[in-house]
Amino acid sequence: MNALDKLRDEGDTQKATEMAAYHKQTREIIGISNPQIDGFVKKWRTELSLDDRLSLADELWQSDVFEARIAAAKLLVQARITPDEAVWALITTWVPDLDSWAIADHVSTAAAKRLTANPARLDDVEAWTHSKHMWSRRAALVATLPWAKLNHLSPEQNKARERILGWAARYVDDHDWFMQKAVAWWLRDLSKHDAARVQLFVDKHGDRMKPFARKIASKYLPS
Repeated sequence: MNALDKLRDEGDTQKATEMAAYHKQTREIIGISNPQIDGFVKKWRTELSLDDRLSLADELWQSDVFEARIAAAKLLVQARITPDEAVWALITTWVPDLDSWAIADHVSTAAAKRLTANPARLDDVEAWTHSKHMWSRRAALVATLPWAKLNHLSPEQNKARERILGWAARYVDDHDWFMQKAVAWWLRDLSKHDAARVQLFVDKHGDRMKPFARKIASKYLPS
């Protein structure tokens, strides 16, 4: 039984119907939970070499099954992978395929680990910010959330943070709900570590943000 068949064997048709409605999916949904997926992923990580994990992740992604794509991303969420060039290369091929928040968030989590491991890859992410594909633009912020959560930044980390805030400043004129939420999410997380920088951003750009996004971004700012 291959990996996809093993996932399907755990499926629940009623749960699949509910998930399809919630996630607004037209692709196949098996009807299994995140904890179930995590169980499979943990086993595969233990049993497979990195090369085999990459092959499996690619196979699961290419199936275009909802939970299989999530499993593919989860397989590559790991802080230390050496070498990791092939992992990053595979993740970047997935970004143009993103079309729903759940899959996109899991892929962005995998991307965040590789960006943290090699911040020079922010040059690759810069290209995502100019894409016509909304989910690629959004991924640039979700995948760089680690820079919103840093304290005691080095000069290079501060430079990277300011670069990402520059992307966010361009995004405030994009009124797509998901883009506004991504900007707000990044700023909200940053406000827990550098409220003054977020206040500066909101003072300068807040009038161009959707009210709900400005409210989220300002949630932890002093009154």
